[in-house]
Amino acid sequence: MATFISVPLKKSSEVDLSKPLTKFIHNTYPSGEEQNEYCRAADELNKLRKSAVGRPLDKHDSSLETVMRYYDQLCSIEPKFPFTESQLCLTFTWKDAFDKGSIFGGSVKLALPSLGYEKTCVLFNIGALASQIACEQNLDNDEALKAASKYYQLASGAFSHIKDTVLSSLNRDPTVDISPDTVGTLSLIMLAQAQEVFFLKATRDKMKDALIAKLANQAADYYGDAFKQCQYKDTLSKYFYFQEVFPILAAKHCIMQAHAEYHQAVLAKQQKKFGEEIGRLQHASDLVKTVSSRYDEYINVKDLADKINRALTAAKKDNDFIYHDRVPDLKDLESIGKASLVKPTPINIPLSQKFSDLFEKMVPLAVQQCLNVYNQRKAELINTTIAQMRDATTFVNGVLASLNLPAAIEDVSGDSIPQSILQKSKAIIQQGGIQTIDQLIRDLPELLQRNKEILEESLKFLDEEEATDNDLKSKFKDRWQRTPSIELYKPLRTEGDSFRGVLDRAIGADAVVKERYQTHREAIAILCKPETELNAAIPSANPAKTLQGSEVVSTLKSLLNMLDEVKKGREQLENDIKSVNFDMTTKFLTALAQDGAVNEEAISVTELDRIYGSYTHKVQENLKKQEDIINNIQSSHQEFSKMKQTNSEANLREEVLKNLAVGHDNYIELVANLREGTKRFTTKHCKGTKCSVNSPGTKLSKCPFYSYN
Repeated sequence: MATFISVPLKKSSEVDLSKPLTKFIHNTYPSGEEQNEYCRAADELNKLRKSAVGRPLDKHDSSLETVMRYYDQLCSIEPKFPFTESQLCLTFTWKDAFDKGSIFGGSVKLALPSLGYEKTCVLFNIGALASQIACEQNLDNDEALKAASKYYQLASGAFSHIKDTVLSSLNRDPTVDISPDTVGTLSLIMLAQAQEVFFLKATRDKMKDALIAKLANQAADYYGDAFKQCQYKDTLSKYFYFQEVFPILAAKHCIMQAHAEYHQAVLAKQQKKFGEEIGRLQHASDLVKTVSSRYDEYINVKDLADKINRALTAAKKDNDFIYHDRVPDLKDLESIGKASLVKPTPINIPLSQKFSDLFEKMVPLAVQQCLNVYNQRKAELINTTIAQMRDATTFVNGVLASLNLPAAIEDVSGDSIPQSILQKSKAIIQQGGIQTIDQLIRDLPELLQRNKEILEESLKFLDEEEATDNDLKSKFKDRWQRTPSIELYKPLRTEGDSFRGVLDRAIGADAVVKERYQTHREAIAILCKPETELNAAIPSANPAKTLQGSEVVSTLKSLLNMLDEVKKGREQLENDIKSVNFDMTTKFLTALAQDGAVNEEAISVTELDRIYGSYTHKVQENLKKQEDIINNIQSSHQEFSKMKQTNSEANLREEVLKNLAVGHDNYIELVANLREGTKRFTTKHCKGTKCSVNSPGTKLSKCPFYSYN
């Protein structure tokens, strides 16, 4: 009698997951071990799909584990990759599980660029394969009964989950096999079969008849509900699969009712309600007669009918000769209770106990975007703070140069090179001297021009692509469904405009740098000379030895030492600020898990203040201290100037020393700026404008702006 229903698997066309995922990874993550690991994971995911949906599956636990692992992996990568038409476009094609086609055409299939569609179809196969494995169980032992019930409940849960999510996942009408009506019916069928398995186990274990009757009555209800759903859904009756299922559901409804009446009759006999016993057995007999007459080709109920008839004959005989109890009408019999021991298994991720996320280290795209914005905020804060400190250093160097300090108090002899000037000379020579700055100035325009040419060529490509797209749209009208080029490449054009601004500013700055260099080139050239030539290039003056041990010189030296400490403190602060390393990934992941969304601004501002607040406070203290020291230096220098012997030679010497100090400061700043600019444009700033677009008909890979890296 034990005839159970299984569901056929859906079949899918082959899809290469590796190539588009790898391309996205290359365009999104920096080169290195992390990128390589993600690329290997993409290859493994492609192999996993082939194993899960690209081959015939055995009706075995191992096959189900493979399909569940693939489903778990799809759920895991969904928030980590931008599966959209304009970014990462993957089209999945699946056939209707119940449509076998005809001699005039193949079976119905649907192709959609939707990961939600792929997940729905894979989950359908999980339910289908679970139903097939359950049907293969030998129900003569307890372990098989437990396994069958588990798999039927899993199948019911899978189909129920599809019913609740399919329309929102697809945003269009699905094929009939995964429509809410169909999977809702399949879920009920699987639940009824799971309940029937519990009834069989209770019967096998010889539990109390009252419980067995309730289990059977509940199973009858489930089968009845499934049968009604099949009757009311016009779309199902045209499929051969459901034409075979209808009679089985109707027969099972009657059979489980007959079992319930039989065991309730046994209970009535135990309670000495002999009339009720006969009434229930009579009803049970009528039910199995209905099955025999209408559904005999689907289910054989001879054994059950014989058992009921034997009990009915014996009960009538005893009642006729001994008890003479009145047999109540069927409508007067008390209804049998129900006991459900089954429910659809919730679809909670992971489904597979063996699941290991191939992209475990990759964070969800929402978190990645938050990290990018956070890093921009962090960089802006660091750059602003460091710029403040560097501006303060530039300012104080300018003040000291205008006062000819410390050279003025080192040069009281009037005929030797001040120590500070010697140090400045050595610093310039160590960086390559005037040859270094000449080479950097020659190289930068060429780099700027190369970047400008690539930008212009790329924007021209986008204009041509947009024109082609508009022509095709005009030609094919509604049949041309691709996302308009102007929308598809909007991020790329925005980045291009931004980069054009960077280039324009760099070209403008190049002229300023050259003018500034020419202003100080003579002083820089003198500082590049050997010590003897440098000494000869500085005019001598009459000695002013009376100032050597004066209080004002001592005060200035003390103040300059304090100023050096302040500058060193800024250098240390800059290094400390640059070395701070705090990973915000956990913070954003926690917020996403708790709230389902991330308030990036609130979290970032709070954390940046916590991490860098103490440093910004120290910077402000440092700047205030420098301001006080400069005021004292300027005051002491006025007194020093009054005491210093005044003559034309001394004034000329002081002017040259000032120019040399200013030349040194400008050299250091110009070389740093030129090297930064050279590095920036040599490493191809365009690479920051990559846009992961993979849409049918696009040729983005040929765009120089896109491929330049």
